[in-house]
Amino acid sequence: MKIDRRSFLSFVIGGAAGTALSPLPWKLTDDSAIWTQTWPWTPVPTDGEASYVNSICSLCPGGCGITARKIDDRVVKIEGMNGHPVNDGGICILGLSGAQLLYGPMRVKAPLKKVNGKFKEISWNEAIDEISNKLGELRSKGESHKFACISETDRGTVSELLSRFLTVYGSANFTRTPSIQDSYELTLHMMQGVQGITGFDVENADFVLSFGSGIIDGWGSPVHMFKANSSWKKSGGKVVQIEPRLSNTAAKSDKWIPINPGTEGALALGLANVIIKESLFNKNFVNNYSTGFVKWKRRILDGYSPEIVAKITGIDKAVIASLARDFARSKKPLAICGRGQGHTPGSLKEFMAVHALNALVGNINKKGGVWILPEPDYINWTELKMDSVASTGIQKGRIDGAGSGKYLHARYLLNRLPEIINSADVFPIEVLFVSESNPCYTMPDTSSVKKAFEKIPLVVSFSSYMDETAQMADFILPNHIYLERYEDVPAATGFQKPIIGLSKPVVEPQFNTKYTGDVIIHLAKSMGGFIADAFPWENYEACLKETLGDRWDNLVKNGYWIESEFAAPGWKEGFETVSSSFEFTSDDINSLSRYAPVKPEGDEASFPLVLIPYDSMRLAGGFIGDPPFVIKTVEDTVLKGKDILVEINPATAVKLGLSEGRYAKLTTPKGSAKVKVHLFDGIMPGIVAMPSGLGHTAYDKFLAGKGININQLIGPVEDLSTGHDAAWGISAKLVKA
Repeated sequence: MKIDRRSFLSFVIGGAAGTALSPLPWKLTDDSAIWTQTWPWTPVPTDGEASYVNSICSLCPGGCGITARKIDDRVVKIEGMNGHPVNDGGICILGLSGAQLLYGPMRVKAPLKKVNGKFKEISWNEAIDEISNKLGELRSKGESHKFACISETDRGTVSELLSRFLTVYGSANFTRTPSIQDSYELTLHMMQGVQGITGFDVENADFVLSFGSGIIDGWGSPVHMFKANSSWKKSGGKVVQIEPRLSNTAAKSDKWIPINPGTEGALALGLANVIIKESLFNKNFVNNYSTGFVKWKRRILDGYSPEIVAKITGIDKAVIASLARDFARSKKPLAICGRGQGHTPGSLKEFMAVHALNALVGNINKKGGVWILPEPDYINWTELKMDSVASTGIQKGRIDGAGSGKYLHARYLLNRLPEIINSADVFPIEVLFVSESNPCYTMPDTSSVKKAFEKIPLVVSFSSYMDETAQMADFILPNHIYLERYEDVPAATGFQKPIIGLSKPVVEPQFNTKYTGDVIIHLAKSMGGFIADAFPWENYEACLKETLGDRWDNLVKNGYWIESEFAAPGWKEGFETVSSSFEFTSDDINSLSRYAPVKPEGDEASFPLVLIPYDSMRLAGGFIGDPPFVIKTVEDTVLKGKDILVEINPATAVKLGLSEGRYAKLTTPKGSAKVKVHLFDGIMPGIVAMPSGLGHTAYDKFLAGKGININQLIGPVEDLSTGHDAAWGISAKLVKA
């Protein structure tokens, strides 16, 4: 059998991906050899009775069900919950390592206050009193709008309590961390007129066209996508991965198509050109359930021929035409986007271009297609009553500009906040709460983010861990971790059915921590007036039980509630635009005819290369850092000792005079770092790839100081249509160290 170079690469990397998803690493984590290091917190449970508790993992937006095995009162193993609709017994490596997050040294064990640059332990009452007094002072000056909150999500009771507190206090500045959720929500609004959640019926799709989405690298609900990928192999479904680097996802796909980074939207429009020109589109949907097609068709045919798109994307025109035909002729084709794990919103026009492909083939709200789910609607608290201070503060609007002016369509614009704070003469934010989020690590241009945090007089972190943002805080009010608390977990990312999970306490709280919900309720009561009235519950658990109502008993028993009979609305009812149909063009957003790839920061003369990040299931790039189990699975082509390795094509290395394992200096307009070189045929020439999830300066000695945080080297690029961060990389240079 003859194997060409690309096939060989796919075989080798696909084997590595298969190993990453097989039981082998999990077996290794069970091996006692893992504990050969002298760790003071090595779990050595005594003999005792085994018991099992079902709960929900909230370490990522996946919403997987888990089963914790206990010996007496100690957790000794975490597995996937059998029968759970999202993951059905499967579990990712981070979820598997949850016990280390429970018992590890990175936990914040009691409320802390920073005094002269160092944290000292204080009581909960002292902490709440001091913060309440500061909030009272700010409000008495008529500056309630200078209070803000950053949350990992805006769904669920805890986020709603935080948002409610800000509103009745007098601030519109609740915000969530950026992700592809921002762009998908806006795409649905612009093209379908709905406010909802994007779900993907991935298991039933027979041709998945992925524009850089890390299907088995953490995109969507990770374990759900693992299982979907396996089902495609069994059913004969095809996956085509389009990205400049041969990721694990690309290697496990049926076809990998390298593309010039940042040009994915142009390719989507090029595919649309072929589908329209050859009349391969779904005429029933287009003619009867869409509007603006004739105008959009003219633009696509005039501006996005395979010849034009080939020059933009670097993909041969024959490949573009063939791919378009394969997609359109499939019975249940599905196009998805959002690079890697989807931590960056990206360009709205790119998302709209990809979503237009689903419309062309009529696979919206259909089996194997894109489903539109309603927002969770179970939180129905009493309407707020506000005093004049709160009303005046709300009228000041949002600090980030979202929802007004040129940013009319954006709900949150956290990426704009650091520059706004750093360029202001007067503090625009006096008090900042941060919940389940680590912006001083996860946001691009981290030096600018940290500089902004230093200017905020009072930062309160609710982190369970001593992460980078907690280190910057003035107070840390540690939450119970997910294995110690009740909390609702609504809407598993990308899942095609409405679902609510319930995290349940697997063990009693190990330390002097407290529900974030309880802290907010306590703060509200201490402030009195309308603020206290808005929080009538005795505690968070009472609030949660009342909110979930009739679902509570079912959630406690099963761990989840699912609307199993849910069916996406039909084409007649599914569009809430002015035309009551799918809109290929929108007067609210600049025309797709003016689509242009987002240009990375930096000039080619000074920075001739392009640096792009890549995601891996073995590196947690969100608000949670890798536990020791997980960091030990990272390959030595990614991290060797404390050195990070960047990938470059051998041809690029020759031009730069670099070789395998050699130290080099990587520089971008945002900074520079010492790295090691890894030669990789599976990356396009002229590109440097660096993993996300390394370079922590916080947590513990097992994670801190390993590698470089790529967010130190990449800055945001504002999407002109929305204000969201559309950066996918940055210009760079690499020279011998």
